[in-house]
Amino acid sequence: MDDRALDLTEQQKKTKAKYPAINKKYEYLDHTADVQLHSWGETLEEAFEQCAMAMFGYMTDTETVEPIDTIEVESEGDDMISLLYHFLDDWLYKFSADQFFVPREVKVLHIDRMHFKIRSIGWGEEFNLTKHPQGTEVKAITYSAMQIHEENKPQVFVIIDI
Repeated sequence: MDDRALDLTEQQKKTKAKYPAINKKYEYLDHTADVQLHSWGETLEEAFEQCAMAMFGYMTDTETVEPIDTIEVESEGDDMISLLYHFLDDWLYKFSADQFFVPREVKVLHIDRMHFKIRSIGWGEEFNLTKHPQGTEVKAITYSAMQIHEENKPQVFVIIDI
């Protein structure tokens, strides 16, 4: 949603004004028929968090989301790439199939790099079209060109199917 113009309702503007602006460390890169998410952070945990928020930011303006409810998500993989995939896929499931939950913020509590497990928590609420502007539906996470770079400042690249 970030650099795309939205016509926000007065209620959406009031919600945005109620909370501090979200510190966004992500961008959307052009990709044929899909969108590539590029996120970064001081730590790998933050880069993962920002990648999840980039995905949700493509679906709605996350600054219109109120941190009313909390959801915990635990994911597992076979390596770091599959861990990133399952982390994003599990969060997408919370939005699209399980509880229609959209977070204002996602926090990675722990990444177990030996057993490829991740614990995360999100603060947000149920997605509601009268309250949250509709962006573009994310159909799936893909493994295509998925990258994790940990040298210097951690970065993550993920292509989402829209």
